[in-house]
Amino acid sequence: MTSAPQNAAVQAAVVVTRTYRATPDELWALWTTKDGFESWWGPQGFRSEVHQIDAELGGVLAYDMIADAPEAIAAMKEMGQPLSHKTKGRFSAYWPYERLSLTHLIDFVPGQPHYETVIDVDFYPEGEMTRMVVTLHPHLDPEWTRMSAEGFGSQLTKLDERYGWAG
Repeated sequence: MTSAPQNAAVQAAVVVTRTYRATPDELWALWTTKDGFESWWGPQGFRSEVHQIDAELGGVLAYDMIADAPEAIAAMKEMGQPLSHKTKGRFSAYWPYERLSLTHLIDFVPGQPHYETVIDVDFYPEGEMTRMVVTLHPHLDPEWTRMSAEGFGSQLTKLDERYGWAG
């Protein structure tokens, strides 16, 4: 398993910032609880089913990512990907209500060795709002980095609707 993308130097991390009408506690729970995670994780047309979430430094995150809308199912079939994929990760940084990092094992990219990628999340209270800054670190293949960023942007629309994205 490769611990960092070999061509990470030529790919920039993708940074996504959202400010929501929510407390840091509310947003934190979306990343660290079964109900919270399942309520939004996955691009439009997908859902997640959490099997284990040990929200602590080094804690396990295990879930299935499941295509459940006709368009998503068709897209996965067209790409030759399964409709459900078991996903494994761990909490590699953990400062409650301030910062967390999820390190995911990427074991589903055709023709690539298994590797890890990291998502960093920082929470900044701003009065009655919270700014959430998410850094998506690159995959081995720039195309998968692009698809990861697109998918994450899609899933954020679920939070945008729930909390009223303030920009």
